[in-house]
Amino acid sequence: MAFSRIRMASSTASGARHFGRGLVLGALALGLTACGGGNDRPAADLAASQVTAIGVNSYLWRATLETLSFMPLTQADSAGGVIVTDWYANPETPNERVKVSVSILDSDLRADAVRIAASRQVLTNGTWVEATVQASTVQRLEDIILTKARDLRRSAIG
Repeated sequence: MAFSRIRMASSTASGARHFGRGLVLGALALGLTACGGGNDRPAADLAASQVTAIGVNSYLWRATLETLSFMPLTQADSAGGVIVTDWYANPETPNERVKVSVSILDSDLRADAVRIAASRQVLTNGTWVEATVQASTVQRLEDIILTKARDLRRSAIG
């Protein structure tokens, strides 16, 4: 009889130990899942194509300002994404002048996020007369801005 009580007491103690271990393991597992052990973390984006601290894509904005830096500016609205130059005459062709207006249309670095309008005038008999601007000239200016914006983004990545 004494033997069976000792056996019963030892099996009860053994069961309590197993139960205690189960509680500890369960608590550890619960703690690990609470730490976010899954793959729910957001992916790091080193130089996002969408940078909008100034209202528009900053790469496009900076690239446009750098590209047009030789021309006098009359308006530069970073919130609205509009840059307008004053008339610029190349010293090599003083009888011709150009004015450019650039609109940044999107907060993302995309090819269709830049729209350029250019005006050209030629001096005829002492009067400035409207002249046509070749579409290839505007397209080339857009390409220069986009290339420079992509280079700025690449350099931000490192």
